[in-house]
Amino acid sequence: MSTNPQDVYQFAGGYPASGPTGTPPGGPSGGGSSGGPGNFVYYPVAIAPRRQSFFMSLFLFCCGLIAVAFFAFVLLSILLSPIIAVMHPDSFSLNEGRLPEKYVSGNKNAPDKVAILTISGTILGGENSFIKKQIDSISKDQQVKVVVLRIVSPGGTISGSDYYLEHLKRMKNERGIPVIVSMGSLATSGGYYVAMAGDILFAEHTTITGSIGVIAPMYNLSGLCQKIGISADPIVSGPMKGMGNITKPMSEEEKKIWQALIDDSFERFKQIVREGRPQFAAKPEELDEIATGQVYTANQALDNGLIDKIGFLDDAIEAAMSTVGLNANNCKVVKYSSRQNLFDALLESRSEEASVQARILNLLTTPQPYYLMPGTLPDFKEEGF
Repeated sequence: MSTNPQDVYQFAGGYPASGPTGTPPGGPSGGGSSGGPGNFVYYPVAIAPRRQSFFMSLFLFCCGLIAVAFFAFVLLSILLSPIIAVMHPDSFSLNEGRLPEKYVSGNKNAPDKVAILTISGTILGGENSFIKKQIDSISKDQQVKVVVLRIVSPGGTISGSDYYLEHLKRMKNERGIPVIVSMGSLATSGGYYVAMAGDILFAEHTTITGSIGVIAPMYNLSGLCQKIGISADPIVSGPMKGMGNITKPMSEEEKKIWQALIDDSFERFKQIVREGRPQFAAKPEELDEIATGQVYTANQALDNGLIDKIGFLDDAIEAAMSTVGLNANNCKVVKYSSRQNLFDALLESRSEEASVQARILNLLTTPQPYYLMPGTLPDFKEEGF
């Protein structure tokens, strides 16, 4: 019989006459008397191990199985991506700097493409934006024969609108491909500004466009600051360095300076329209009459010479094919989507959140002019598909 000190001793009858509690008389060796009244009979009993719940074990097993399956899926996706790219080139691009394509219509096996380039949401600009990546993808793809520029935007920053217009023109000239514009529900101000890269401008029956002008949101919170006891006393290098401060009313001199900035940006806007719509270059007074910041319906825009035709996206696509001698049987229509894996999406969401917060702070503290439709404020985010 085992006499391991970790064993638990039990006794049969009587009371202990000597020995430490929990040990047999005479120590762990069990040297005491055995049997008889008043004598102890000690024997070791092994402790049974604690059993885990069946359901807990099953839960842990399932969690482990799911984790293994997830990592196996990720690894398999990485290993098979080159094969998928060869089998489905429209959904994945092996070329660096090219976005994945989504098939829209036409002959899926045709080499020639009609590319839909989408500008949606507030125009902000940026080298790494989805809009710029679309432009770069088309510039690098020799199979794209014509572009349909789809615009659904109220406008945005002056620099962002000008940035995209410049790169659209470069793409158009370097590739020698026409650009057909298709306006969605809204293509105003900066949205109309970038449309000047187009050769033919379509607008839907219910499109709102125009709003040729500049706006600089200004906020005067001096009354509120006085009520809650807040004052600002910035140290500046010159009298105009602090102009636009939201904690004090704007002086007449500051208003004149801001108005000069607005007028200069407005003049550039009209110059861009005159370049994109030659009839206004011949008769600039006609543009001056309609460039009041007013928005127009599609019929009004057509009457005023701001667009060429009324039609939907399909009509613009058909016109684009006809422009380069293609049809639905010998080309395919594609559009682009942003390429992201799980980790990129998580990192971008955090980066975007910080960027939005910075832009909100910038809007409230740093006045700046916009090519933006009246009554709207920047939503600080360009949309991607």
